[in-house]
Amino acid sequence: MSKTNRPDMVEIRVPFRDVDMNGQMFLASYISYAESVLARFWSLRPDLGDEPVYTASKVSCSLQRPLHYDEAVTFTAGVDKIGVRSIGFLIAVEIEDERAAEVEITWQARTREDGTPASLPEETRDWLYSFLD
Repeated sequence: MSKTNRPDMVEIRVPFRDVDMNGQMFLASYISYAESVLARFWSLRPDLGDEPVYTASKVSCSLQRPLHYDEAVTFTAGVDKIGVRSIGFLIAVEIEDERAAEVEITWQARTREDGTPASLPEETRDWLYSFLD
């Protein structure tokens, strides 16, 4: 899937399966690739024994221009917001130096026991701040 070793970045060529009859990439495909690059990025976080569970509470995609079959595209994950109990990510979708889309994903931290809201662990928060623009 990726031609790069950077964990916050995935490079793809838009496959035929991801385009509609007009040759434009399905909106769900933007989100799917964004979630994949976010999973790679998230795998580098500090290992904690009592880490909360994170659930998506918001996902949105803004298109500046649609992607088409066989275009070379780069998805880059970034930290957008750090709350007490949530994390906002912004995944940039670019063709060369042109921004084609942005996918925003917000995760809520929840306890493993009963799913109630939980605070972000301090180690995770510190790690996230190192990526905040």
